[in-house]
Amino acid sequence: MLTLALYNTYDPKRLHEAHLRAIARAGPIAYAYGFHLALVGFPLEGEPLDVAREIAGHTTIGEGGKYLLELAERNRFHILEFPRRGFPPQFGIPVATTRKPGEEKEITPLELAERALRGESFLLLVGLGRHGLPKEIFKTARYHMDITGNGISLETCTAIGAIPARISTLMEALKWRTHGKRTWRGY
Repeated sequence: MLTLALYNTYDPKRLHEAHLRAIARAGPIAYAYGFHLALVGFPLEGEPLDVAREIAGHTTIGEGGKYLLELAERNRFHILEFPRRGFPPQFGIPVATTRKPGEEKEITPLELAERALRGESFLLLVGLGRHGLPKEIFKTARYHMDITGNGISLETCTAIGAIPARISTLMEALKWRTHGKRTWRGY
């Protein structure tokens, strides 16, 4: 299971338009690439399906929230509190997405894709706010990953799109390679 997790660093007490836009944008991306979507530390109450309905009622993104609703109906939309003692294990290994991965914790997108194909689950954390993920999350996360491989800083919504797209593309290329359908250069 691969989960794209938006980690709220805007405002934990009040829901802002920026929250709603990011959630509405992440829904179709997660749906399109077969990811789960988790919201961490958002000031939301209710079950995921109720939250998805509420957000869908306020957006035109993703065909009026259709894909966010689809995720919720398939139990692929999750609402998590800020972690006190780590993230729930059912979401897999926490990975902090960053342009500056720590050497001792770095995992490449290719390594992650290979391991995901072998059945490992990963929780890919994206900081939603000006300062990205908090320092304690970098300590908590088992791995750090730079989706660009070049240390390029991406705007949050760009990263939300790039992470699932790159991981799923690598996974597809690896599937083709291992099933003998086509030989891909560079792998």
